[in-house]
Amino acid sequence: MAGHFEAVPGGGAAVALDEVEVSILRSLTVQLLELIGPGEEPEADADPLAALFAEGPSKPPADPALRRLFPDAYGDDTEELRAAAADFRRYTENDLRARKREDALVVVRALDGLDTEPEESVLLKLTPDESRAWLGTLNDLRLTIATRLEITEDEESERLYRLPDSDPRKPMVMAYLWLGALQESLIETLMS
Repeated sequence: MAGHFEAVPGGGAAVALDEVEVSILRSLTVQLLELIGPGEEPEADADPLAALFAEGPSKPPADPALRRLFPDAYGDDTEELRAAAADFRRYTENDLRARKREDALVVVRALDGLDTEPEESVLLKLTPDESRAWLGTLNDLRLTIATRLEITEDEESERLYRLPDSDPRKPMVMAYLWLGALQESLIETLMS
């Protein structure tokens, strides 16, 4: 089961992770949280209804990884489509960022709750809701790493298998491939 999700009775999934895997997952997820940002906390006396309708940014993020996590909803072929994309972003990005933060925090909390011993695996059991959060975060981590590695198509990922060990991108490539295997395993488990 090491590094491979399996179904648990009542729904959800379980995976055995060792101390190094837990450390890598936690570190990458914390970095993702830092990339996404802390979010806006409403003022104590703020109207809760007004907070629901708070407007977000209308322009795409400058960071390419954030642009991949928060893409435009429409193409930018015309002024009309650019305006529609800006409006869509203004009303949806804050909620999307909040959901991505919440999902990543589910991952960090689950990993923090593990009691790992050197050279031993520990079994992590996830509820169906936690599994969904993990799936979202694994996807976000892969998208972020793919952007940093400049992978835009599946064919480009094939070249990653042929990188020499001396290439400084090799650790990131290994994390990308491992996260992909975890993600695929979790998808298969949840669909079974």
